[in-house]
Amino acid sequence: MRRKATQSKSEPVVPAELLEQAKRAISPDRLTKAVKCSVCGADTTIAATEPLCWVCRRLKISAWREIEQQMPAQE
Repeated sequence: MRRKATQSKSEPVVPAELLEQAKRAISPDRLTKAVKCSVCGADTTIAATEPLCWVCRRLKISAWREIEQQMPAQE
C-alpha cells in the first residue's frame, strides 16, 4: 500500500482578515477582571453593582419572581 502524498501548503479555511476581526472582537472581553461571587465565592467576570456568578444571579431572579407571585395571594 502506498500513502497519499501530503500537500505541503493548504489553503486556510477562514480568511486571515476575518480571523483577525474575530480576535479583536473578543479581546475586550478578556480584559475584564475576574471577580469572586459575593454569595458562593465562584469566579465571575461580570462586575456589576453586586458581583454574582450566573448561578446565584439566576437564583436571585427566581426568588424575585416567586415573591411577586405570592404578593397578590396574601392581599
